[in-house]
Amino acid sequence: MDDICPVCQHELQRQGEDFYCPSCQGRFKREVLCPDCGKPLDVLIACGAADYFCPHGDGLISKKRVVPRYITP
Repeated sequence: MDDICPVCQHELQRQGEDFYCPSCQGRFKREVLCPDCGKPLDVLIACGAADYFCPHGDGLISKKRVVPRYITP
């Protein structure tokens, strides 16, 4: 999953839990959305692996299918 700045379209750099754009100096948090209903997914972390679950009826979602959205904190 490429992390692209929603403002200037340059590549974001990860800084802890957040993302930083060196081009426009923006700071962002990543939220993952269900590709089917477009609502935020719950992230389930076990043994270092993240799984995504749609609490709105679509069940488990593959990490290859999630839709990232970057928001300002």
